Amino acid sequence: MTKSGAISINAVQKIYDPEGAAVHALEDCTCEIPAGKFVAMVGPSGCGKSTLLNMIAGFDSPSKGAIQLDGELLADSSTKIRPNSDRVVVFQNGALFPWKTVLENIAYGPIVQKKLSREQAENEALRLLGKAGDLERIAHSFPGQISSGMQRRVEILRALINQPKILLLDEPFRAMDTVSKSKMHQHLLDIHQRFQTTILLITHDLAEAILLADVVLVMTTRPGTIKLNIDVDLPRPRTNSMTISERFTELQKQAIAAVHEEARKAFERGEKELA
Repeated sequence: MTKSGAISINAVQKIYDPEGAAVHALEDCTCEIPAGKFVAMVGPSGCGKSTLLNMIAGFDSPSKGAIQLDGELLADSSTKIRPNSDRVVVFQNGALFPWKTVLENIAYGPIVQKKLSREQAENEALRLLGKAGDLERIAHSFPGQISSGMQRRVEILRALINQPKILLLDEPFRAMDTVSKSKMHQHLLDIHQRFQTTILLITHDLAEAILLADVVLVMTTRPGTIKLNIDVDLPRPRTNSMTISERFTELQKQAIAAVHEEARKAFERGEKELA
């Protein structure tokens, strides 16, 4: 059986025109995200990472080029796309309903979309809590009663109950302390191992990208395009102890060099624009 969740991004351009001042966010951006793979995207601030994620999610459309999901057109300049449960986003700032329990939060999507009855959705939510590491114990807790790290785990499960073809993560761990972030890395690795869902992670943390991903895509400064495709050949299952390995260090140096070069270009361009 062929896995679903393959994304093809073909010569995508995005130009914003706020108040008549054209801003080139993306230019000739082309890449492949294979089904079932974990892909991380890194690059200087403002290079178009989140813009590209938003187009895959259905929040925006390309000015030129096309995006395909499993060989079918998802978005182009003439196609008005919409968010869909086959592409689910987890943002940096969580969005759990504080008045609903963990169980009710996870079950919410299928109930509202009328895909499952309340009983079916809550049973599936319980199954996911168990599959994600014996989390049934927090099923009847409210978000305010659990840690921020646990809240983020619940948000990911709330996304997965919709059985998305691709899970889109926009810097979900940025505000976490080092210990919490390390725990979440292991949790996300476990989730990917168990569910085999295609994942696209946007991050500024290069060590995080290499630890988690099969492929790291490095973007240029604006207008963003893919500068470098790094195949992360570290074995799976991954553990945090791999971050001290020689191969991890080599991959990290490669990513740092590419990102720093683009950050320098952005800085120099900014200096010229201000002069």
